[in-house]
Amino acid sequence: MGRDPNPKRPAALAQWEAVFGSPPPPYLSVPFMQKALAYEAQCKASGGLSAGTKRALKRIAKGETVATSSSSSLRPGAQLVREWNGRTYQVHVIDGGFEMDGKAWKSLSGIAKHITGTDWSGPRFFGLTARAAGRS
Repeated sequence: MGRDPNPKRPAALAQWEAVFGSPPPPYLSVPFMQKALAYEAQCKASGGLSAGTKRALKRIAKGETVATSSSSSLRPGAQLVREWNGRTYQVHVIDGGFEMDGKAWKSLSGIAKHITGTDWSGPRFFGLTARAAGRS
């Protein structure tokens, strides 16, 4: 038959088995496997996710909404991501507010209004309320 469409696939499969101890699920792409392997290496080097994040992810996997699984307060260093009209917006939580595109904001609602041009509840716009999580 013809050549393998991705010559990196055998190496990625071997590395996956060496790292995770079993073959990957069928049909995973090479780029996806490479990203998963890089993430695993990063976790081993830096300690991985916090215990609280792991607990929240387990609750989400069991069917809880993101809003009820997550901590109610945002801490500096947290990032919020929202896609709106084909653009992805990243908001960083900083001391005393938020930062987006190099500009400081006092509220998520101000950012939501800037993005959409209309009044929104910022926490709802960014999916931080139970009502927003339920309408996804």
